[in-house]
Amino acid sequence: MTAPFITRSLQDGVLSLRFNRPEQRNAIARIEDCQQFAEAFEALHEPANDVRCVLLSGEGSAFCAGGDIKAMKARSGIGPQASPADTRDNYRRGVQRMVRALWDCERPVIAAVNGPAIGLGCDLAALCDIRLAAASARFASTFVSLGLIPGDAGAWILPRAVGWSKASEMIFTGEVLDAQAALACGLVSRVLPDTELLPAAQALAVRIAGQPAKAVRLAKRLLRESQHQRLADVLELSSAYQALAHETEDHREAVDAYLEKRKPKFSGR
Repeated sequence: MTAPFITRSLQDGVLSLRFNRPEQRNAIARIEDCQQFAEAFEALHEPANDVRCVLLSGEGSAFCAGGDIKAMKARSGIGPQASPADTRDNYRRGVQRMVRALWDCERPVIAAVNGPAIGLGCDLAALCDIRLAAASARFASTFVSLGLIPGDAGAWILPRAVGWSKASEMIFTGEVLDAQAALACGLVSRVLPDTELLPAAQALAVRIAGQPAKAVRLAKRLLRESQHQRLADVLELSSAYQALAHETEDHREAVDAYLEKRKPKFSGR
């Protein structure tokens, strides 16, 4: 029986998802791989779950090496198919489903980049809300080096993470960034020794999971909407979201705890 491509564990409100093909540097080879990844995030739309934060990382020495080149050569995986029309459909139901599912996740998502994040792997990391890198991490958008373009919407994702100029440089050249270079351009917010990465990422995820869940989800939505709206529109949306937040049990508990000088006990309601 084939091991799952994505493994899951839930503790303290944190859902840990891990790419699970370490012998192939967690390369994505099959449509089924894409489906497992997407389904893990799509399941979070169900109202009855205890997930408050998601932590994404990879087993072994790599985060995700992107698409499997051997499968690409054989036209048997997530890339080219028998005809251009088939290939287009393959991207839509595979790679692009992964991107949509990750982007649509309402919970905060932390990427603990424990090694190389290449091509699709780099763009999936860039889609996460917070990115921490091990000292051994490497990042690259290598599509053009293979005679391709970022079919996973990397041309939309990377400029939002590192700015237009640096994204253009990465995409046009296939340049590999080490962890310190990724930190310098804002692709990650912290670089940690390899052995400290997962404990630090887990601690951050638990800290976020301990906050009022509805306020965190509204704050994430507001951050997203603020990227493409005018200030006046964001102010209007902020007042609407704030009106909802004022009516939550966690807000009332936070106010009472502050006034009573005690630690709040949040319920997620």
